[in-house]
Amino acid sequence: MRSFSLLLIAGLVAAQPALAVTDAERIEVYREFRRLFDARQYREALPVAQELVRLTEEQYGPNDRALATPLTNLGTTYYRLGDYAAAEQHYLRSLEILEATASSTDRAFLRPLHGLGATYFAAGQYQEASIALKRAIDLSRNLDGLFNVEQLEIIDPLIASYVALDQLADAEREHQYAFRVAESAYGRDDVRMLEPLDRYARWFEFVGRYTTARGLHARALMIAERVGGRGSPLGVDALRGIARTYRLEFLNGTEEEVAGPPIASAADAYLGPSVLDGSGPGRLNQDGERALKLALEALRGSEPLDYRKIGETLVELGDWYLSSGSTSKAIETYREAWQALDKSDSTELLESPRLLAYRPPASSLARTRLSPEDAEERFVEVQFTVTRDGRTANIVETASDAPDQLKRSVITAVRKARYSPRFENGEPVDTPNVVFRERLAVRKDS
Repeated sequence: MRSFSLLLIAGLVAAQPALAVTDAERIEVYREFRRLFDARQYREALPVAQELVRLTEEQYGPNDRALATPLTNLGTTYYRLGDYAAAEQHYLRSLEILEATASSTDRAFLRPLHGLGATYFAAGQYQEASIALKRAIDLSRNLDGLFNVEQLEIIDPLIASYVALDQLADAEREHQYAFRVAESAYGRDDVRMLEPLDRYARWFEFVGRYTTARGLHARALMIAERVGGRGSPLGVDALRGIARTYRLEFLNGTEEEVAGPPIASAADAYLGPSVLDGSGPGRLNQDGERALKLALEALRGSEPLDYRKIGETLVELGDWYLSSGSTSKAIETYREAWQALDKSDSTELLESPRLLAYRPPASSLARTRLSPEDAEERFVEVQFTVTRDGRTANIVETASDAPDQLKRSVITAVRKARYSPRFENGEPVDTPNVVFRERLAVRKDS
């Protein structure tokens, strides 16, 4: 395919070397670009996108508005190839041309702004990403209405950027808005609400509002059963979500007890002392285990078998057992999960340890009572082994600028943490040299 594209370009250039570029030539190159890009053949599409920019520039000049779309297409191709510096360069040039030739409310700004924001996010430049994406969102709402459904694909990376920046209030606001957009577009009980319900529920899991999250998962389950009947695979994500909220609630405390958001994500849960050793308050609600078994029953009863989803659900069941202290049962379930995931060539989920339970020390940024004005940030970095049964061992400090007392508190917290173990060829193994970094708040002048 690549040689065909290059021959096509060469043929077009050689056919009329002394003549001006025509619309027909550009259209032919554009069609070839779309064919390759839509087939996800991005390397083959790249020289075609470059040629389309060259032809447009030759026909209209280097600063004409007509260049904005070809430059955006080229930027998107670089983005898909993971060359974020090149993508940024072409998105910015597209925007520069539009700034000089179009009004600030021109629809042509939408794609390069969205692409630029996604590029910054992928490159870890979250502040820049949030600025570009917020501008795109505002423009979308101005052009197509406050509740237009097209904005949803822009909202997702904007939310992720806010979370990376610890701007949780902004992330919450956009989550709520995205959910209202989906309800407005699809209706409360439409099957297309399953994904928005799951996304919104996961947000509440992340911020420790498990009862609220469980209510959304239950609503999704009712929609799935109304559309597909009881035991339908449509309800699997909702059943898994219900189980997850019970597990996280057991580890972290109820909605009223949780003081702040988890340290990293809903999967990186933390817990009170010794809860995994059986001395914690209460027990796991068995409705969660039943929900996971119902999800597995639905998946195993459908054709064709979705081995990836079966494996992922078994992993969650293994997490459930490990969180309840049933280590041997958890390991057996993880082994079964590996077999299912292996059939779908997707064992990545079990190829590295995953943090299931960790309670940060009181001085961590996640739990501190100090105000930002009274605190300065310190850190402790430790290295350890995650054993084949998911415990931590051989913990050593590798870097820190915190006082000794706080270093010891972090090591104690890590010692109590639990991980799902790493698997090799279907068997749990020790994982040495795992690195963990805790951010701490220390009172100024202390």
